[in-house]
Amino acid sequence: MFLDKTIKRNKNLVKAAFQFHNSGEIYPNTYVIDLDILLENAEIMKSEADKNNIELFFMTKQIGRNPWIAKKLIEMGYKGAVVVDFQEALVMMENNIPIAHCGHIGQIPKGVMEKVIEYGVEYITSYSLDKIHEINNVAKKLNKIQKIFLKVISDEDIKYPGQYGGLNLNELEGIAEEIVACSNVKLVGVTSFPCFIYDRENKEIISTENIKTLQKAKEILNNISEINITEMNVPSLTCCETLEKIRTCGGTQGEPGHGLTGTIPINELEDAKEIPAMVYVTEISHNIYSKAYCYGGGFYPRGNLKNALVGKSLEESVKTKIGSIPLENIDYYLPLEGKFNIGDTVIMAFRTQIFVTRSTVVLVEGIQSGKGKIIGRYDSQGNLLKEHSYE
Repeated sequence: MFLDKTIKRNKNLVKAAFQFHNSGEIYPNTYVIDLDILLENAEIMKSEADKNNIELFFMTKQIGRNPWIAKKLIEMGYKGAVVVDFQEALVMMENNIPIAHCGHIGQIPKGVMEKVIEYGVEYITSYSLDKIHEINNVAKKLNKIQKIFLKVISDEDIKYPGQYGGLNLNELEGIAEEIVACSNVKLVGVTSFPCFIYDRENKEIISTENIKTLQKAKEILNNISEINITEMNVPSLTCCETLEKIRTCGGTQGEPGHGLTGTIPINELEDAKEIPAMVYVTEISHNIYSKAYCYGGGFYPRGNLKNALVGKSLEESVKTKIGSIPLENIDYYLPLEGKFNIGDTVIMAFRTQIFVTRSTVVLVEGIQSGKGKIIGRYDSQGNLLKEHSYE
């Protein structure tokens, strides 16, 4: 999906990836992240967000819940992480990373709730009145007031399978009094997902019906005297291109994930301000019939993976197509069109979600100055690995 654009805009990353694999410094099934460019992307977005008075919470699931990067973003001025599920919350907590938002995609389970609230989270999103009561009871026990968001939905909204949940617009007035009666929660915002999608035909990012739902929800709730909705959390496709759109629709918060690595859909067909900062590196394992097979483990079905470079260097590489990958099978190997030398490097660039893979994540500084140095190796869940160790 992003291979051509990565070669065009970050050739140094591709060259470095070949070199690291050929030298034996990285294994197959490794994501290489160019920290120079990732942090540059983060700075550009932060600056644009500040101009539009938009608060940014960073999402790390795409990059394997990486705590080193999270700490750098905090140093840069980002308020905290938005965590996709309770496991990610635990990773951030173990690494002393501030958590700005949790509960939106994955609700916090009861066994973890006290630990999360005690640690301190700026906002918790709830899908139900029952979960709000649970949050309230734990906050009361801890003598805290917990700020909450409601995930709001309507029949017209886009909803992704595996992410269903939320309170319908027509429920809001009926439950508002019960929320107000909760002594230790304060309802301050609403959220939904996805709020923006990329229109490939017209090459533009457009808002979804979900935003209209949020606007209506805010209006309904603010008509209740004891509720003041000040935050409209508007995630999906957060990047420089969407920040002004967030402001003009009434949003107050964005949550960049793929924007950090430049793996946003707009970058496939156009040049976004954010530059691609990540590639997937693997190796030819074997040839059989008319195809070559490379080691897998990092495949993501919705990643729109199309092509790969194969060879010993960028200059000597060949671009080939990725063969079809049955979704019902484990990605032990990925098929490539044509036959190649066993042991050759394979480079790919696509829209991944590292946290659902079996991959290693390698962080590299100095790529842009030609002095690339590996500064850390992590598993897909943000755990630091010993050098060349998978234990």
